[in-house]
Amino acid sequence: MAESEPLDAAVLPHGITARCIDGLNGLRVHLLEAGNPRDPLILLLHGFPELAYSWRKIMLPLAATGAHVVAPDLRGYGRTTGWNADYDADIASFGILNLVRDALALVNALGHQQVAMVVGHDFGSSAASACALVRPDVFRSVVLMSAPFAGPPKSPQTLSALAEIDLDLGRLNPPRKHYHWYYATRAANADMQFAPQGLQAFLRAYYHHKSADWTANKPYPLTAWSAGELAKLPTYYVMQKHQTMAETVAAEMPSASQIAACNWLPDKELAVYAGEYGRTGFQGGLNWYRSRTSGLMGHELSTFAGRRIEVPAGFIAGHQDWGVHQKAGDFETMQSQACSNMRRVHLIEGAGHWVQQEKPAEVAALLTGFRLATSG
Repeated sequence: MAESEPLDAAVLPHGITARCIDGLNGLRVHLLEAGNPRDPLILLLHGFPELAYSWRKIMLPLAATGAHVVAPDLRGYGRTTGWNADYDADIASFGILNLVRDALALVNALGHQQVAMVVGHDFGSSAASACALVRPDVFRSVVLMSAPFAGPPKSPQTLSALAEIDLDLGRLNPPRKHYHWYYATRAANADMQFAPQGLQAFLRAYYHHKSADWTANKPYPLTAWSAGELAKLPTYYVMQKHQTMAETVAAEMPSASQIAACNWLPDKELAVYAGEYGRTGFQGGLNWYRSRTSGLMGHELSTFAGRRIEVPAGFIAGHQDWGVHQKAGDFETMQSQACSNMRRVHLIEGAGHWVQQEKPAEVAALLTGFRLATSG
């Protein structure tokens, strides 16, 4: 990918700056930052389909507490370059341990020895949990958002075992498919980047469908990792077998009045996402899912089987976020087994999956309280 300039300051809140750092584990990393570089570091890791920009609403409140707050565009996203966007490229560079190496390289380049708090949302939660699991000496506390961590697998899962549930979903009436396996297909990137309704309209519907604005988001725990239970999930997680994601969310496109009322993501802010994904496509982010469905992620994490996150840990999600319960038992296992020092768990009422954008004041306050409670 060609090098790009940092994000235009005009789209950022005053006090947040953008820059790029070269030579970080093969990447030129684009990042947003706020606060004094000499203060303790807070590292914010975004999910899919998001960007460093997704943290824009909480960076300044966190910096005001005396922190150097940094949010990078992660490998495969935005203005970070050095990764291969070809579907046929070696997926190993998107392995979870290489994502940890990306984070370590960034921390060192910023002049820090430790991260006071690493925060990860959505797939960024997987990266943050791996950071805390593998290098607790560097990542001194962790807050996971929207995606629970149930611990490393006891043994690597084979590709056939991982694909079995998707085969079971395909046997339902009507047939279904899991979005992870759809995201692993060659067609998924073009389906979304060149969505029939247009990229910005696709993103509008996607964000709406997974937010608290979609009033049918009323999650509850599932009882098993089975096709019958997974079929209870909304279609953005368990899709109709023969539909693309663009077709899936088009059915839930908000009305003009709903869009006008969406103060957490007005059109001018949505346009930033559309501009970035229009330029880069989605394949980089989709490669994170491919690392999971290929078995690579489980294979790498199985090295740490039996190990728990020992540093202080917290969890934040929207009360209306199905991500908390999309895999039966993970939310409970995170609290009882996977994290030995789980301090706080918060489900924020009135927020769906995009919790730090839907309810930024509440998230900033919770992160600030967690940091103060675990520092020193």
